[in-house]
Amino acid sequence: MPYNNKNIVLHELIGLDVEIINSSDRSQIGITGRIIDEGKNTFSVETSKGIKTVVKKISTLKIAVPGIRNGSFVVEGTEIGFRPHERIEKGLKYYKRRKL
Repeated sequence: MPYNNKNIVLHELIGLDVEIINSSDRSQIGITGRIIDEGKNTFSVETSKGIKTVVKKISTLKIAVPGIRNGSFVVEGTEIGFRPHERIEKGLKYYKRRKL
């Protein structure tokens, strides 16, 4: 299934480029890099300054998918606040709310 704005919340995110565009933790705003690991509440981003841990639920992310026209998608952290293997089942309510 190709990435699109609706199903981005169900896909694997490890390996994708990310930018934190909003967060209640001001120190996380502006972090850019590649997602290298993901847990239930956080994910690790490899940046030019090292590995940073980002809290999902307090952040708004801009995820870039290479090779896709207009391949940047804005995702609220609450939409992906699950373990990667649980996202398909639990993330369906967010999938249904998102627009193409």
